[in-house]
Amino acid sequence: MNLFKLIFRAPRPNIVTDMPASVNRFLCRKNYAAITMFGFIFTHDQEDADLLNHKVTYTKNHEMIHLRQAQNTRNSWFCFYILYLWYVIKALPYFSKVKNAGYYLNPFEIEAYTHMYDLHYLDRAAENGTSEWRRFAKMSLRDRLDYIRQKRIV
Repeated sequence: MNLFKLIFRAPRPNIVTDMPASVNRFLCRKNYAAITMFGFIFTHDQEDADLLNHKVTYTKNHEMIHLRQAQNTRNSWFCFYILYLWYVIKALPYFSKVKNAGYYLNPFEIEAYTHMYDLHYLDRAAENGTSEWRRFAKMSLRDRLDYIRQKRIV
């Protein structure tokens, strides 16, 4: 898939109802199961992509939570990714304390990891959206670190 088309012709998040999965080893590194980019899920290998396309898994649920989060950030992929990057940058002081601190201390990821095993979370969140990330964003980095350790996200 052409990266230019992916970015500039991506449908707004509220138009997307299901995200197809495909393989992209450049975007999805070996350390990650999947990554959501502009309404698509990218995995590291074809077997994982096929599984995500044909079955609701915890990974698919995690990525669909990110879709709903994008819908709640002014229904804009760009707002979602700018905020996502901002939270990564804010976590810089913790990079020496937590491996992948920018990822694990990110409020979007905390919400997705907290609810990825609850396959009915998105159904319940349909009314008022997936906005729990806003509560995590208001927490200090230290409180987020305590939370993810308590929930065993890291």
